Amino acid sequence: MPFLKRGGKPTLHYVIDDCTDPWRNAPYLILQHGYGRSGVFWRSWVPYLARYYRVVRPDLRGLGRSPLDFDPHVGMGVEGFVEDLVAIMDALGGAPVHYCGESLGGILGIVVAAEMPGRLRTLSLVAAPVTIPKATQQAFGCGHASWQEALRALGSKGWSIAVNAATRFPPGTDPGLLQWYADEMGKSDVEALIALSRVASKVDVSGYLARVQVPTLGLYPTAGVVTGFEEEQIRRSIPGIRIVNLPTRFHAIQVLMPATCAIEVLHFAAQHDGISCREP
Repeated sequence: MPFLKRGGKPTLHYVIDDCTDPWRNAPYLILQHGYGRSGVFWRSWVPYLARYYRVVRPDLRGLGRSPLDFDPHVGMGVEGFVEDLVAIMDALGGAPVHYCGESLGGILGIVVAAEMPGRLRTLSLVAAPVTIPKATQQAFGCGHASWQEALRALGSKGWSIAVNAATRFPPGTDPGLLQWYADEMGKSDVEALIALSRVASKVDVSGYLARVQVPTLGLYPTAGVVTGFEEEQIRRSIPGIRIVNLPTRFHAIQVLMPATCAIEVLHFAAQHDGISCREP
């Protein structure tokens, strides 16, 4: 479980899962989590991907096992997150990687693809919005005056429990999944989440979409609670994007349908690389 330590920069934690043939120089595939989550949320994807790709699961600065060794209220921002991703890519050797980002992680992938296309082999977006719509921000307020006030009042875990029912999971979801999800999000420092919420509430990558030239896959809910408003813009604006809609309106397709999502990403990357991901 490497830590990337940089002078004057936040320390970054990432995990590499590699079950590829040792004699084959398999490409890296970065799985980047979204708001308040960590690389742990990709765990159910790993068995599908790590046989063919060297899977990298970074924790965003200040989240997961990346230590909060900076002031989050001045150190959180899209520019810093993109800089962190590039630093991890450099630590992996600097060759182009496959990149898959969910929600906010997908937003970051759009920026990297538009600004530094030579860094990516493919881009996969998992329920990634263009902005965080006002209606979603109101839902994140959970009846409080703002998203930030809700976080302060409820704490990281309490806020996750409240939002799970509002946007992420359909009625009847396995209670064990809901508890695990809330427990993992509850490990996030609430001040880090408040700082990050201010960044996320203002982000808008619509101006980057037409500049994305790398092969792109989009996995989205159908008429999504969070992304339904913007999916058509993404479909229309990213050249040649392939969109797959999953049979749910709810946002957390990463953990609701991990096998479906992982297999779609695997075969999209493999098609680009000209390799087969089936063995006799």
